[in-house]
Amino acid sequence: MADLNVTDLHGSLTDRALNSMNFLNEVANHYPDAISLAAGRPYEEYYALEDLHSYLDTFAEYLRDELGYDEAGVRRQIFQYGRTKGIIHPLVARNLAADEGIAVDPDAIVVTVGCQEAMVLVLRALRATPADVLLAISPAYVGITGAARLVDLPVLPVAGGNDGVDLDDLVAVVKRARADGLRPRACYVMPDFANPSGLSLDLETRRRLLEIAAQEDLLLLEDNPYGLFPAAGVDRVPTLKALDTERRVIYLGSFAKTALPGARVGYVVADQTVATPDGTVGLLADELSKLKSMLTVNTSAVAQAVIGGKLLQNDCSLVTATLRERDIYATNLRAITDGLAARFPDGDVTWTVPSGGFFIVVTVPFPVTDALLEKSAHEYGVLFTPMSHFYDGDAPLNALRLSCSSVTPAQIDAALNRLAALIHDQL
Repeated sequence: MADLNVTDLHGSLTDRALNSMNFLNEVANHYPDAISLAAGRPYEEYYALEDLHSYLDTFAEYLRDELGYDEAGVRRQIFQYGRTKGIIHPLVARNLAADEGIAVDPDAIVVTVGCQEAMVLVLRALRATPADVLLAISPAYVGITGAARLVDLPVLPVAGGNDGVDLDDLVAVVKRARADGLRPRACYVMPDFANPSGLSLDLETRRRLLEIAAQEDLLLLEDNPYGLFPAAGVDRVPTLKALDTERRVIYLGSFAKTALPGARVGYVVADQTVATPDGTVGLLADELSKLKSMLTVNTSAVAQAVIGGKLLQNDCSLVTATLRERDIYATNLRAITDGLAARFPDGDVTWTVPSGGFFIVVTVPFPVTDALLEKSAHEYGVLFTPMSHFYDGDAPLNALRLSCSSVTPAQIDAALNRLAALIHDQL
C-alpha cells in the first residue's frame, strides 16, 4: 500500500490557515441547531431558482443582439470551453465603471473561479524568488494567508491599529524586510469593512497609503467584497483603485456577496504593464491568464453567463440590485451592537462598531480558543469565530468575531442571549 506521511507532503497542509475553514465548517455541521454568528455567507432568502433561467436567457440575448452571435455561436459560448481570461470581461468593466468609478480596459480583467483563485494567481506571479514576501494588514482574511502558503510566499503582518492600517508600521515593516535581504512585493488590504476587523480606511488614509506605495515601490492588493454594504447613513468612500493614478493597485473582485456565491465567479483587474526580454510590453492580466490556463483552464461559462445576465438586468450596476440586502445587513449590524450594549453595560466586554459590512469583533477578559467554540456550540447553541484564526501562530486571543449577514433579528437576539450566558459563565 502507498501509505504517506503528511511530512512528505507540502508544508502548507499542516498550516493553521489551511485548517481554519475546514475546522469552522465541521463545528457548524456537527451542531446544526446552533445559531451561527460565525459564517460570512450572504443573505439567501431572495434567491430564486427561476432567476437562473432568466439570467441565462438575458445573457444569450446579449450574445445575439449586442455581440452578433448566431444560435450556434451562442450555444458554443455558453456550453464549450471558453476564453481563459473570461467571457464577461466587458460587463465586469461596465460594472466597475458604474459602481466604483473605475475605468479599466476589459482586457486587463481576468475572470476567475471566485476571488480565491484571483489571489492564488496574483501571488503565484509575484513570488519570483525565495526573498519575495507579501505584507498584509493584520488581522488578515485567512484566504489570503492560505493562498500565500500554497505558493511559498511568506506573509509579514502590518499593524491595523484603530484606523484600519498603521501607516508608520507599514513603512517600518518594508524597511526592516529590505534590511533583512527580503523583497516586499505587495501589501494586501481590505479598505472597506474588512474581514475580520470590520474596520475601514477613510479617504485621507487611502490617499496616504497610495503615496507610500509609490514611495516604497510597492503594489497594493485591494480586496473589496463588502464595499456595497455601508451602514445606514454612511457614504461610500472611493476604492483605492478608483484613486490609483500610477497602476499601483491590483484589484480583487467577487460576485459572491453581491450576486450569487454558488456561481463562484470573481475577477482580478491587473492593468500593470509587463516588459518581456524581447522588448514587447503586455499586461499583467495576460501573464495571470497563463497561470490560470494551467490551474482551472477557464472559469465556468455557465456560471459567467448567470452573473452576466444578472449584471445586464441591472444595467451592470449592483448598487441598486442589492438594496434589500444592504438594509438587512445594516439592520442586523445595529441589532448586534445594540444587543451587546444592552447585555454588557459594565465595560468588561467591548466590541467594534463598524460603519458597514458583516463583522463585529468582541473583546473579552479570557482566551477564546477552538475548544471554547466547541463548548459554545455544544452547551450554549451559538457559533462564533475565534480571532486567533486571523493571526499567525496558535496562541489564543481574548477576542471573537461575530457575523451579521445570514441571520434574522430574532436569531440575533437568541444568539446574543446564548453568547452572554457563555461569557458570564466564563467570567
